[in-house]
Amino acid sequence: MKKLVSLMLALAMLLGCLSALAEEIPYYTVTSDIYDIFPLEDDTITLEVYSQLANYNGLQTGWSAALLKDLFNVEVVIIPDMDGTYETRMANGNLGDLVIWGDNGADYQQAVEKGMLLNWDDLYDDEHSYVELYAPYVAANYGDALATNRSISGDGNCYGYGFNVALERGSHQSFMYSWDLRWDLYKQLGYPEIKNLDDLIEVFKQMKAIAPTDELGNEAYAASLWPDWDGNMVMYVKALATAYYGYDELGFGLYNPNNGEYYDCLGMFDSATGAALAQPTNDTPYIEMLRFFNKLYREGLLDPNSMTQTYDEMGTKVKNGGVYWGIFNYASSMAYNTQDHLEAGKMMYSRLPDEANPIVYGMSTLGGNRVWSVGAYTAYPELCLAIMDYLSTPEGSMTMWYGPRGLTWDYNEQGGMYFTELGKKTSTDSKYDMNGIVWTSPYTGKQYTLSGTYNDGSLQINNTTLSKDMVNPDGKLGEAFNKDYWVSEQAAATYEIQEDWRNWAAANVTSDTPISLSDQYFEALHRYTIMPDVPYSETPKSDELKVKWDQCAKAITTNSWRAIFAKADGEFNMHLMNMRNQCKAYGFAECDAWVRGEAAKKWQLTQEQLAVGN
Repeated sequence: MKKLVSLMLALAMLLGCLSALAEEIPYYTVTSDIYDIFPLEDDTITLEVYSQLANYNGLQTGWSAALLKDLFNVEVVIIPDMDGTYETRMANGNLGDLVIWGDNGADYQQAVEKGMLLNWDDLYDDEHSYVELYAPYVAANYGDALATNRSISGDGNCYGYGFNVALERGSHQSFMYSWDLRWDLYKQLGYPEIKNLDDLIEVFKQMKAIAPTDELGNEAYAASLWPDWDGNMVMYVKALATAYYGYDELGFGLYNPNNGEYYDCLGMFDSATGAALAQPTNDTPYIEMLRFFNKLYREGLLDPNSMTQTYDEMGTKVKNGGVYWGIFNYASSMAYNTQDHLEAGKMMYSRLPDEANPIVYGMSTLGGNRVWSVGAYTAYPELCLAIMDYLSTPEGSMTMWYGPRGLTWDYNEQGGMYFTELGKKTSTDSKYDMNGIVWTSPYTGKQYTLSGTYNDGSLQINNTTLSKDMVNPDGKLGEAFNKDYWVSEQAAATYEIQEDWRNWAAANVTSDTPISLSDQYFEALHRYTIMPDVPYSETPKSDELKVKWDQCAKAITTNSWRAIFAKADGEFNMHLMNMRNQCKAYGFAECDAWVRGEAAKKWQLTQEQLAVGN
């Protein structure tokens, strides 16, 4: 009995300690005087957010609208970067209140030059700058990222910082190019060999034979593409080259981070020297992947709507089981692997071809090229910085990824992250209906009745602050923000189909530890290329070069899609020839010379960073 009482007392003390530990992770509080300037009881303020990354146009709704109203008494109107938007807003002399950049190149540089962005280093009072007073978390923790912005802004001042900041230096982010395959179908086929892309096509043919339609009776395909994100090239084509060879997109081609070589998409110049070739080569990563998708089309394995559908339409097909494969985790396994599918023994997960060598992006304290900034002519610079500061904290970052703390996720007694029952649903189904859910704010105690789907409520700015793969400094278990690495998720019940993949992965890699996640699988294979995160900023193009560039981009994307849907080799080659001839006439040689200069710049920055151990 004494031993039992002692054990119970010890347990009570332990629970008390654990509870105290959880209390050490307080909810976010505003540390500036922002409420003195903009009291929460005043009329709601409307902020315009011009985001070059947004896919949404209009008033932010849903749970993040309730959160911003609660914390800052604001509503935000999202303005995406459609044709002419940037030029119009620059001409009108006001980019917006919050300004989010797709990259730190010409548009950003011009905005700095024209005085269109708030200088965060300007003194707000006699002693403190804007960033020190109204973005104190950023000022204290984002020093390298702020310094990087000063170095690329041309005048030595700070106008913001880039995305995906790590608070400590690390190796690399998680593997976005996950090579997800319908694992239940692959298992049914007996795990056939996949050495290369030709083997992959043969597997697709077999999958089509055993699963020709989706859950709604519509025809199923190996791949389903979308044109929304096309730029200088067809996005999915160049991305497959990145996923297969480890080369990163750069201009009108692909850059090899291992040696600095650049491969133009048309095969018109030597990859090492840049000299014009007497005869163009078809042996380029981009053309190889163009042929791969054409093969899929001619085998009846490519969604015929790939050239015209939206990303959301493609995503619906994935969720309905109408797609066997995808190279991006967010467009395949993350969409398909719902609880219903897993319980039914269905899953999409990683199966890397034996000869593939995907890229993975380096993690550093410098920040990436997608810049958070504030418009110079906003009436609310303090408020804009305060909002940005909240989003830059661990709690703000977690909220952008997973929803409001306390409603969809929180910290447990051990100081580890976990999903609530609602969070388990929203984390696996972005379209989960939030209508009627009552959220009680832990910040003000006010109650809000939510509306729309979880995805509707996600902050439509579409940028990140902290790197998702870094360790959460607020947590107590050394967990990364990425939910796949939470102890609570690792301990969650697994499904038979997940165990099947894990058993297969363990048998096909060399590893001293069990394989339970795709990242562990990739690490154990030892076949990937790290793209270093360097403080690179694109060199501005001349007006003449911009015209040539836009013409070449249009010719490349238009003729690439035509080549993908060619019915025979002759037709494919005709579209390839037209692409080259048109680009040559438009001035592709000048564009290529500019890109090769950028490749040399990246390579030099990489060498400099390696030299100082970054």
